[in-house]
Amino acid sequence: MSAVSVEERLAKMDNEEKTCTVSNSGGSEGSLDRLLPSVSLGLSPRKRTTSQCKSEPPLLRTSKRTIYTAGRPPWYNEHGAQSKEAFVIGLCGGSASGKTTVARKIIEALDVPWVVLLSMDSFYKVLSPEEQLLAARNDYNFDHPDAFDFDLLTHTLRKLKQGKSVKIPVYDFTTHGRQKEWKTVYGASVIIFEGIMSFADKALLQLLDMKIFVETDSDIRLVRRLRRDITERGRDIEGVIKQYNKFVKPAFEQYIEPTMRLADLVVPRGGGNMVAIDLIVQHVHSQLEERKLRWDMAALASAHQAQPLPQTLSVLESTPQVRGMHTIIRNKETSRDEFIFYSKRLMRLLIERALSFLPSQVHIVQTPQGEDYEGRSFHGKRITGVSILRAGETMEPALRAVCKDVRIGKILIQTNQDTGEPELHYLRLPKDISEDHVILMDCTVSTGAAAMMAVRVLLDHDVQEDKILLVSLLMAEMGVHSVAYAFPQVKIITTAVDKKVNDVFHIIPGIGNFGDRYFGTDAPPDWSDEDLDEPSY
Repeated sequence: MSAVSVEERLAKMDNEEKTCTVSNSGGSEGSLDRLLPSVSLGLSPRKRTTSQCKSEPPLLRTSKRTIYTAGRPPWYNEHGAQSKEAFVIGLCGGSASGKTTVARKIIEALDVPWVVLLSMDSFYKVLSPEEQLLAARNDYNFDHPDAFDFDLLTHTLRKLKQGKSVKIPVYDFTTHGRQKEWKTVYGASVIIFEGIMSFADKALLQLLDMKIFVETDSDIRLVRRLRRDITERGRDIEGVIKQYNKFVKPAFEQYIEPTMRLADLVVPRGGGNMVAIDLIVQHVHSQLEERKLRWDMAALASAHQAQPLPQTLSVLESTPQVRGMHTIIRNKETSRDEFIFYSKRLMRLLIERALSFLPSQVHIVQTPQGEDYEGRSFHGKRITGVSILRAGETMEPALRAVCKDVRIGKILIQTNQDTGEPELHYLRLPKDISEDHVILMDCTVSTGAAAMMAVRVLLDHDVQEDKILLVSLLMAEMGVHSVAYAFPQVKIITTAVDKKVNDVFHIIPGIGNFGDRYFGTDAPPDWSDEDLDEPSY
């Protein structure tokens, strides 16, 4: 990937942040002004042969459970704003000191379901052709701070801390370049960032809420490198020892060990020191408790009472046909076949109504009779549909029927029964969605919690708020107000709005559980939309 393309990615992620080129020979003294501690030049290179992106795999399976290490956006309040930033732990230490082991032990002991494990190895700079030649001769310094793209790293970690989605480069140590496909990662409740130079940059240090240095005896680190490089990389013992003495050890003494003074906690013996790990976990738990956000549905319910419906809402005209279809699908005695048939009819009308709010321009065509006709055509790049699973997926055929070759994305949001917070469990969005007009589909909206989080996810992928259209067959006034208040530029289109929700936040008079009635599944007697995989909040 060229320097220009990386700058374009950074500019797109955040136009307010300053970017820099990715090519660096590692010998520019001026670029070290911001580094801690001050360093000198001339260190010999260390050869790296394989990519080690510690942010993969996205799942960490322990003996007890599975932890999602791809992260999720922290929840947002009824104003659509994030209440608290993620807690960021920085892990620093020499090569083979056990940083990743400590990180995994912390993650398992924390017992939080959502965490990001981010490795500094992903942020090596792309080498220029001249630097590629140096690397091929083992003359490029991979252990110098200038070997890392601190601008991209700081930018990425800052956005993760804010709960936004980021693109993580996947670095290939064989080609000394970044792979074409970057990995999408979300922020989470806890972010663990590890690397040999984790404490080497002032701006990066300011993002770390807790700094841990993993101290391991040099002999143990050498033994680990011997075992790894011989068994995994096919090297001979003499070559590994030579590399360690010439490159790795001097790098540790000159750049890494001096940053130990910046640590809040030093962990001797790495992952085997469970006393230190328990202390870390206790501190992080106390910090998370202070930052905890409970999704207050009662506050949402009372926030907009007696307020007029927002101007961003468009309700399908209640013609006898529309009223008749609502009568059928609301009737608890309606068979599943009829429920599906009339729901599809309403969906088609709803989608057609939504399309009328897309921007258009004058388009003159010539008819078969040779006469000009002044018509209209869509004035935008693309239309993309995004369904909130599972019920929103039933609206996709209606959208495809009227929008040829429309792209479709999917979002699955479920409520954590312990915290009451909606959580993002699955996301698949088309590439370059930021320039599209997005039709966000969910069949029923009660409190608006899932819809708000879905909108927030789209905004975090740089979709413009005024290009989002939320369409739903049935909404409660509470949900309409919640979405409109948090996101005043989002257009809301529905076939009907019911005035009330009951004490368990079901729409009244409502339609029942749409997903169960459509798919023929049975809900428990005390069913709640939030207990099921249909996020109709």
